[in-house]
Amino acid sequence: MKNIVLVLTEPTEGKQAEFDDYYENLHLDEVLSSTGWDTAKRFELVDEVGGKCPLKHLALYEVETDDPADIVPTLNRTRSERQQSGVLNKLTASVWVFSETGSLHKR
Repeated sequence: MKNIVLVLTEPTEGKQAEFDDYYENLHLDEVLSSTGWDTAKRFELVDEVGGKCPLKHLALYEVETDDPADIVPTLNRTRSERQQSGVLNKLTASVWVFSETGSLHKR
C-alpha cells in the first residue's frame, strides 16, 4: 500500500541557509537510507487559502508498506542512524501519515 509522510518544519532562528543545506544534502538521504522509504522531496509554502499552514517547509516522503501503523515507529526507531542538527527546530516540527485510499487520476 502506498503512503505519504508529510513533515512540516522550520529552521531555528537565523539558520535558514544551514537548514536548507542540512535538509537537502544530508537529512533526506539519511531518512531514506535508515527507514527504507522510497522517495523524498522538499517543498516550500508559497500561497495558502483557508486555514493557515503552521510552518512553511514541507518534506514529503513516499512509503510502500503493508502496515502503515509502523511508519512513525520506524522513523523513531531509526533516529540514531541519522545525524541530528540544531538547525531544525524540533519543538515545532510535525509529522502526518496518509494512506492511499483511491485510484490515481490523470488529466
